[in-house]
Parts: sequence; C-alpha cells; structure tokens
Amino acid sequence: MERTHISQLFADMDQIGGTTVTVAGWVRSVRDMKNFGFVMLNDGSCFKDLQVVMNREKLANYDEIAATGVGSALVVTGTLALTPDRPQPFELQAATIVVEGASAPDYPMQKKRQTREFLRTQQHLRSRTNLFRAVFRVRSVAAFAIHQFFQERGFVYVNTPIITTSDAEGAGEMFRVTTLDLENPPRTEQGQIDWSQDFFGHAANLTVSGQLQAENFALAFGDVYTFGPTFRAENSNTRRHAAEFWMVEPEMAFCDLAGDMACVEDMLKYVINYVMEHCPDEMEFFNKFVDKGLIERLTHVATSDFAHVTYTEAIQILQDAAASGHVFEYPVDWGSDLQTEHERYLTEEHFKRPTFVTDYPAAIKAFYMRLNDDGKTVAAVDCLVPGIGEIVGGSQREERLDVLERRIAELGMEPEQYKYYLDLRRYGGCQHAGFGLGFERMVMYLTGVDNIRDVIPHPRTVGNADF
Repeated sequence: MERTHISQLFADMDQIGGTTVTVAGWVRSVRDMKNFGFVMLNDGSCFKDLQVVMNREKLANYDEIAATGVGSALVVTGTLALTPDRPQPFELQAATIVVEGASAPDYPMQKKRQTREFLRTQQHLRSRTNLFRAVFRVRSVAAFAIHQFFQERGFVYVNTPIITTSDAEGAGEMFRVTTLDLENPPRTEQGQIDWSQDFFGHAANLTVSGQLQAENFALAFGDVYTFGPTFRAENSNTRRHAAEFWMVEPEMAFCDLAGDMACVEDMLKYVINYVMEHCPDEMEFFNKFVDKGLIERLTHVATSDFAHVTYTEAIQILQDAAASGHVFEYPVDWGSDLQTEHERYLTEEHFKRPTFVTDYPAAIKAFYMRLNDDGKTVAAVDCLVPGIGEIVGGSQREERLDVLERRIAELGMEPEQYKYYLDLRRYGGCQHAGFGLGFERMVMYLTGVDNIRDVIPHPRTVGNADF
C-alpha cells in the first residue's frame, strides 16, 4: 500500500491540495450527521489530526464507518481539499474507507480526559493520547539532538557494558545478575555464596553508570560519550526515581572542570533549541495544558549565561536567606548535600538563571572526583536549572594514581575491582573530565511533565515491571 503520511500533508498542502491520496491511521473521534460525517484520524507522523469528511452518497459502507469505534485502524483514499477559511487548513474528502482493524467498545482511550495514574495502567495504549504522543515525540527528537550535538563536535559514541562487576557510584544499590539456582546456590566452606561458580565467575550486576568504561575510551579517542540504559535498585517511589533509566555520559581527555561546564552549557542550550524548533506543536500543547510557563522558562535557559558559585558560597547564600526569614524544610549546613528546595532557591530567587555549583565536600561525592588542594573538597559540579534544580552532575576525574588509590582505600572499596581503572593512571593518564545527564530528567524538563513514570515508554519502578 502506498500511503501519504499526515505530516506530509501539512508540510506540502499547497502541492498536494486537489490530488487523490491514501492515508492510514487510527480513529480519534467519529461524528455522524446522518448524511455526512467527520472522522478525526491520526497516523502518529505528527501531532495534528486529519479531518476526513464522509458522504453517504459517495461512501458505500457509510453506516459501518459511522459506527466505527475510537481506536480503529482505517485506510482512507480521497481528495485533499484545501479549506483556508476554516479552522483546519484542509480536509480529506473520502472516496473509500476500509476498516483495517476494528476497535472493541471497551477501548479504554475514549475521547475524554483520563488521569495520568489511570494511563500508567494502560502503557500499551497511552501513547495514542495527546499527552503521550507529545511526550514521546519530544523524547525521540531530544535523543537525536543529543547524538547530533556530540557527533558534530567529533565525539565517538561508545556502547558501554550493561553487566558489570564494579559499582561506579559506590552506592551498592544494584540489581544482581546471576545464573545460580536461587533456591540452592553453591556455597563456600565459610557458608557464603560461591560466585566463582556463577556464569561470569564473579558476582555481577546491572550497571549504574557507563562512566568508568567510557574513561577507557576517552584516553584513546579524546572525546567520547555513552547514551544507554542504567539501573538502580533504589527502593524509592518519588516522582524523580526509576529503576531503569537512560544516561548521557560524555568523557573528555585533556579537559578540566571549566571545560566540562562549558560542554554542559552548550549541550543543554543546543537540545532545548533543537526541540523547540522541531516540535512546535508539541511544545505549544505542553505550554497550554501541562505547564503554562514552560516555553518562557526554556527560552530563558537557552538564552542565559549560566551563573557560577562554589558549594561553600552557595551554603552561605542559603544561610543568609534563612537568617532573613526564608523557610527551608531541610537545614542548610556545610557538609550536607543540597536539597531540591535549596537548588531552586539559588536558580529561581538568587541568581534567577541556570547555575553551576562547584567544589563540593569530598565526603558527599564519588571516589573518582579530583581532590582539590584544600584536601576537603573535590572538583565536582552540579548544573541547576529553574523549575527542578539539578539536571546534570559532573566532575574533573582524579588522574593522580596515589590519590585515587588512597581514596579507594578510605572508602573500603575493593582495589582489585578497579584494577583496570587504576591502570589508566599508570599508562599515559591525563587530566580529564565528564558529566552525566539523566535523559528522563531532561525530557521532564523539556515537557513540564513532573513524573518520571510519564516520560519513559514502559517505566520500571518499585513493584512494577509490567508490559
């Protein structure tokens, strides 16, 4: 079947107007006026629907189509008539309509407002609604923009392992991967599970980050990035946490913290501008129905010079605010991690623009971050944006072998698990830096949708791995 996508009709209406075309899509609504009627059709190629006009005199199966349920798949052939004086720019005057696949009367995506909680129970169908058609198109376009940003700058795309024996974050909240009999696992003489008999010969897990392996390639190619799934077995039910999510993690050789921040700022602005340019209908929908200040906020981020402040300076700003009467739910103390309310105060009320916070206490950051000369802080950075707070976290990596070995020992980590990571410091190590962007958090920011479950096609959360 040769068919024309609805997106092409909107793009080339002046050339296609008056010609005969065939379209195929799913019914959004049907209105029967006895002798003529209207079918709203969407084929997924764009956010807009196509209005199909059916006439009883011209359509042999008029009654069948008039009774067609929402969600049915139709193939329509007819003449595209331009209608510049009407709300829609054109309509398709049907000559034939074939029901490719009927939809049962209990189809749950009827033309009425549904709660997001209900739609999460319909993951196989929710992408047919306006909200999720818009969300997942923006997700697709944003992913392409990220790849294009790095490819245009000569970065090499690296696929890092999903199964690993190391914990990049040191958090210990990982999903175990094993082929052992869980009801009767082999045990050592000490009664512990004998992982040497497992598939990999060691205890293995799903990865929490591709960073450590990406560093291997950065010290060969210079600039690389990963973009793939990561996993956290964190027992959390917040709006911002999922057990499976995607991470964007570039690593850059011969790069310090300043270069790292420059790349973060350029990437965020690039992705925002690209999505706003290529998804205007979706962004207008979000701005109207999801977050009325969305486009203004994104435009502000894309056109602002990001502020810079050290963690110590940020703590002082927050303490001064508290002393002046601003109420924070969480106390502000040097040595504690910044909470979302603190991050939003910095970006929305103090600096009034995106903000980089640098030089965090070593005690609250990962082992691989470069220790500063003060011996207390590390060359870490979080990028905070108005509306949500942190969106990117990164650091200059510790390139000094002795310092890194000491840090691993202090944290009680197993040096043998990081043998190859340490080797990078033995064989031509150099100054290097990188960052991580939680892709779903970026999609949340681009769309104004405030729950991570609604920006992942099939979310994996505590107690939920359906579909």
